[in-house]
Amino acid sequence: MKPSIDVRYVAELARLDLTSEELELFQSQLSSIVQYVEKISELDVSDIQPTMHGQKLVNAFREDVVQPSFDRDAALDNAPARHGFEFKLPKIVEDAES
Repeated sequence: MKPSIDVRYVAELARLDLTSEELELFQSQLSSIVQYVEKISELDVSDIQPTMHGQKLVNAFREDVVQPSFDRDAALDNAPARHGFEFKLPKIVEDAES
């Protein structure tokens, strides 16, 4: 049984404007993918334990310990421009207030 996918309908749902050549190409590709998934589903996996990851997960993060941070005034001393206790940056958004 050859799986059928309505690529035109899926493209409309995704708001994609596809040419007839693209529809034909994607129809073929998606049908191949579905056939491959159906082929994989024929495998007997009853003796395989379900897993979320192929390898054990290890937390590589350091422990969260409170430490003194960089001195604000020392950081702002290196700023090309400042506004009070903040770095002053050039405006990069059109409608932003200065």
